[in-house]
Amino acid sequence: MTVLTSTHWGVYEVEMENGRAKTLKPFREDPDPSPIGLHMLSPEVARLRVRRPAVRKSWLEGGPGHRSELRGEEPFVEVSWDEAFDLVAREIARVTKAHGNTAVFGGSYGWSSAGRFHHAQSHIHRFLNAVGGYVRHVDSYSLGAARVLLPHIVMSMDELFAAHTSWEVMAENTKLFVTFGGVPHKNAQVSAGGPSEHRIRDGLRRMRASGTRFVNVTPTADDLDTGGEDEWIAIRPNTDTAMLLAMAYVVYTEKLHDPAFLARCCVGFERYAPYLTGDVDGIAKTPEWASAITSVPAERITTLARELAANRSMLNIAWSLQRSHHGEQPFWALIALACMLGQIGLPGGGFGTGYGAANLMGSPHARIPGATLPQGDNAVKAFIPVARIADMLLNPGASFEYNGATHQYPDIRLVLWAGGNPFHHHQDLNRLKLAWRKPETIVVNEQFWTAAAKRADIVLPATTSLERDDIGSATREKHIIAMKAVKQPEGEARDDFAIYSAIAERLGAKERYTEGLDTMGWLRRLYGESRERSAKIGFELPSFDDFWQAGLATVADANERPVMLARFREDPAKHPLKTPSGRIEIFSERIASFGYEDCPGHPVWMEPAEWLGSEHAGRYPLHMLSDQPTDKLHSQLDHSPHAAGTKIKGRQPITISVGDAKKRGIADGDIVRVFNERGACLAAAKVSARIRQGVVRLSTGAWFDPAGGGANRPLEKHGNPNALTRDVGASKLSQGCTAQTCLVEVERYDGEAPAVTAHDLPRFAPRTPKVAAE
Repeated sequence: MTVLTSTHWGVYEVEMENGRAKTLKPFREDPDPSPIGLHMLSPEVARLRVRRPAVRKSWLEGGPGHRSELRGEEPFVEVSWDEAFDLVAREIARVTKAHGNTAVFGGSYGWSSAGRFHHAQSHIHRFLNAVGGYVRHVDSYSLGAARVLLPHIVMSMDELFAAHTSWEVMAENTKLFVTFGGVPHKNAQVSAGGPSEHRIRDGLRRMRASGTRFVNVTPTADDLDTGGEDEWIAIRPNTDTAMLLAMAYVVYTEKLHDPAFLARCCVGFERYAPYLTGDVDGIAKTPEWASAITSVPAERITTLARELAANRSMLNIAWSLQRSHHGEQPFWALIALACMLGQIGLPGGGFGTGYGAANLMGSPHARIPGATLPQGDNAVKAFIPVARIADMLLNPGASFEYNGATHQYPDIRLVLWAGGNPFHHHQDLNRLKLAWRKPETIVVNEQFWTAAAKRADIVLPATTSLERDDIGSATREKHIIAMKAVKQPEGEARDDFAIYSAIAERLGAKERYTEGLDTMGWLRRLYGESRERSAKIGFELPSFDDFWQAGLATVADANERPVMLARFREDPAKHPLKTPSGRIEIFSERIASFGYEDCPGHPVWMEPAEWLGSEHAGRYPLHMLSDQPTDKLHSQLDHSPHAAGTKIKGRQPITISVGDAKKRGIADGDIVRVFNERGACLAAAKVSARIRQGVVRLSTGAWFDPAGGGANRPLEKHGNPNALTRDVGASKLSQGCTAQTCLVEVERYDGEAPAVTAHDLPRFAPRTPKVAAE
């Protein structure tokens, strides 16, 4: 018997034997399945499960806040579920009574499950809203800068994702595809909710076969694979804005731009053009000017601009470019250049904000309203941009700017976290480690003993998607998946819904949280709501019972050929954008009114805080890129056999150029120390001719593994780049993550390398007996 399950990296077939899951296989309809999830049933994965509720020993014996500096250092005491529920409920009641709900932070990053009901982020937020509210986070580490910028100038990121021109349309029409940051196949393994067919490999190959020419502007050549050789322009990291400005200068001064499109569909070009020519600041943004910054030859900048104007051209930009200091600027500059070329809304022309970033972009399938668990209303208005958590914990009461307003960091006493790992996502983890001592109590729902779980006070064991019934669906995917439980929970693990139901009951909020429904009741309700909304736009889904029995529901083909912004181009007055002007804003009056010196009203070049053209490069002469890994989504399943097979001597590989390795006496496979003033980590050298000299790449995902002893800046042993990255916002506008703005040095590590302990279980201890009073 075979049933289906869905993960963020794809749909899998589960082979059942005697009612138990035996093996996982790729979904038969997926043309390019991801191998990431094939080992979810392996003993290596099961070994690190959290099996019983556990409490940090000092917290259990001394109470909230006791010896918080020992988080991650001392043993846990396993307790019963009833005791764990009582402890968490009492702590929520204590903190909210003494300090209000603004002292509670609800952390989650939402990638925990492809299921639409058992979605940890939705459950923790729904639960906390049911008990009076919480301090939330907004935006994402992946898209902090772009999510704030793009609604001001074109449309929201979510709308853009779903509107991208399809691969089929590009194969038929695009003659030149120029991408800044590549089209990384590894990133497109994933899609929120679970892809049932991976499209990027075949999409790129069809484009190449039909004659599309590709130009890849990036420090790392291997982030584009079209099945053949493509032009690689090895730009300096964090300088893409300068090259885009220079190409815009060429297009404008050689009169290759489209004045009619600019007048009809855009606003603000008349404010932008004087900046390009230097009338504003005395610096013409010429190819020669940009060449000195980017190291790209001026002649190639000039000819590439001309080629874009002479062909049906698609400009693409990877998400990684806005994970940098002034990360708003390359996105804005690329869209401004696309506006000048006048091909937006034409088949195969215009721009893309992340082909290759996720499987969604380029999909031809219909967009139907999927199942979504409502989170309720939050009575607390305080929030933080997601990447400012350490600032919040370290600086309660301090003010911060965000998107045109001034806010204050709340004083957080209690952190509840589910469905994420801040010791993966966040930057400058040594700083976060210090900030993590500030709350009085940290409660984490977790499936595995991750770095975050080991640094909690109370750990509640959660089930995985294989252990619960759910619905898998993703935007513009062909199938909705009936995710039936295929195995019993490990140990005493419970799903988040059951965990929060029990705590809510102790706080008198169970009815508000559950609405009287059990899991199957919620699945029926969510599917039914999706079915009803889909019918209104012409898509008929089967009944829930038929769907559940069949194992999937197929969304009828709408014969759509998506072309992004085609309707807007056809009639901007009839189909206006949601920007203040209703048009694409090359100059934004609203952003300009904020008065931010680090994000003015149109795209500009500003030097990053750290880059290869700065004085900082004298001490740390290598620019470190920290991208999405090939072998996992973020840090999920880092302990699986698949992820282990990509490591070298048990550590994350760091890609280094042939010249930089030779200069430092480093050979392929050597253990190296990567360091700067924020920290140091060990990694394993991977010498390559496909990376620009002066650049190294250390992909994220290795579980944080600092050497013990409580030092403020310990050596990280596993190869986690966030031991070295900057924890500073992209700008006052977005406060987005700036991990890609990071300079380091690398040296061969000749000593005996300390053992990697990231995948060791924590220590457990018996409860200390209470001594009776005399």
